[in-house]
Amino acid sequence: MTKRTLAARFGLAACITALTGQAAFAASAAQPGQTIGVPFGAPFPKGFYAVNLSSFGVRDTAPLNSESNVNLPTLLWATPFSVLGGQVQFIFVAPIVASSVRGAAYNSGWGQPLLAGQLAWDLGSGVGVSYLLGGYLPWDTRFLTQSASLSHRFAITYAANDWAITGNLLYGHMLESRSPTGVLYPDYLNLDVTLTKKFGKWQVGPVAFASTDLPTNVASYRQQGQIAVGGLVGYNFGFMNVQGYVTRDVVERNYGGLETRGWLRVVVPFGQDKGEAAANRTLVTRQQAQGR
Repeated sequence: MTKRTLAARFGLAACITALTGQAAFAASAAQPGQTIGVPFGAPFPKGFYAVNLSSFGVRDTAPLNSESNVNLPTLLWATPFSVLGGQVQFIFVAPIVASSVRGAAYNSGWGQPLLAGQLAWDLGSGVGVSYLLGGYLPWDTRFLTQSASLSHRFAITYAANDWAITGNLLYGHMLESRSPTGVLYPDYLNLDVTLTKKFGKWQVGPVAFASTDLPTNVASYRQQGQIAVGGLVGYNFGFMNVQGYVTRDVVERNYGGLETRGWLRVVVPFGQDKGEAAANRTLVTRQQAQGR
């Protein structure tokens, strides 16, 4: 990728509940913003990628702030196989989450694992598109999403002339509408957007994400949503790629306050075809790795 280089797309995926202090409602299984920085629309150079995306956020919930730390250890395999002309890629994510709601003691635990397969097509001229189908497995960490769900992701990437522009739309369908403790699980839409430029080994540019719960038939339900913007800086060390970005909500609905979040992604490639990807091009698509 890495997204989210994985790019986070790697997306890749945490499952943290909304920090509103309201037990009746929950946020999306996939952490909004998690695939920023990864060109998920295009095929990755074949091989394996070990990725971790860690983020820490503070939400302005009066009278005390709410805090959360989300870690997304990820393994991605860009296979040599193809189906319908698209490269086959597999992703496994095992989230670890800690949160404190309005100054309360921290809760921590494993989140729902994500198992996913993806097809990525190279359309030429630096343009690629992909479709990911995955599933979040049932989990019993009580302060996180527990219900199994399906994740559909549609990404488009332009990666040429040192530009990397990606939009990744995530649709989540919850297989159960409520948890065993009565928490409501709505379906959701997330959109992660990246626009970066490479300067040698550096990568710089603006990023943004948006998320919204989809309507339910529960009269008392209050949809949650947000729009956040920020900036990304990355550096390619050759044996690994590091990205950092900071985002700040500009709009929020029913979260109790605006959030500022810092993100750090580390990508380590291994088992790659050296003829396909140069050693210092781990977070780019195959087109960029081949100098196209």
